[in-house]
Amino acid sequence: MFTAFASSSLHISVKADTVFDIAGWPVTNANLVGMVGLILLVWLMFRTRAAVLGNKKPNFATRLVVWCFEGLYNTVQQVIPDPKWSRRVAPLVITMFFFIAGQYWLGMLPIVGPITVGHTPLFRGQAADLNMTFGLAITTIVMAQIYAARELGFLGNIKRYIINPLRDPIMSFVGILEIVAELSRVLSLSFRLFGNVLAGEVLLAVIAYLTQIASPVVLQPFYFFELFIGGIQAYVFFMLSTIFISLGLTHHGGDEEKHTPEASTTSIDARTATAEGVTTI
Repeated sequence: MFTAFASSSLHISVKADTVFDIAGWPVTNANLVGMVGLILLVWLMFRTRAAVLGNKKPNFATRLVVWCFEGLYNTVQQVIPDPKWSRRVAPLVITMFFFIAGQYWLGMLPIVGPITVGHTPLFRGQAADLNMTFGLAITTIVMAQIYAARELGFLGNIKRYIINPLRDPIMSFVGILEIVAELSRVLSLSFRLFGNVLAGEVLLAVIAYLTQIASPVVLQPFYFFELFIGGIQAYVFFMLSTIFISLGLTHHGGDEEKHTPEASTTSIDARTATAEGVTTI
């Protein structure tokens, strides 16, 4: 399988290629892998649920999912101390983690690339499609606004960005910067994930093409490295999404924060610093 992967012609495409159409709707090679990954992920989650409830015997995969879930949920609780909001936000960001990690690892399979229809690869990693990463980023930012509106109210959330310049010109300018920041977060989340996934797939394809017959041996350390990077990139997206959502809730958190402005300001600064640190990964 590795030899077939290495012997295939080197094909690098930034965008996903259309394989066929369904009622005029294009289906790309990334969509095919994405659908398979989604089916496998749903099956794994139901299998894990059955193992947790005691209906089926736990195995390595279900234990790993439970271990990851517990660790990620604890992280959400640390970033968002309010139990009510941590329970609401956790399903979204944890699901994104498992989805991104699964799609990243599926894109590393040796069948992704060498199997072609004409001159078009039949399979491509879904996480290497900018449309998917852009969709995940938009989902994160839109849900951050929905959560903030539920906590502040619709007008209260709008007032975070639109402030009367005659009353407070400085905060009015800060509000404009916040709008720019929200838009930049969409670009940051989407292009960061897309670039890292595409770079990983290109690295494997180039190494396999250069080593040819020796590729089954040479590729092993690179595959282990990419497995690690896949988990890291999924965690980075998970962490940034959690922090971006928490920033919209910090201004109107619990009662303690409302009565202690210093604590609220410190919490905002800490989470912003954490986001900047994670962004550098």
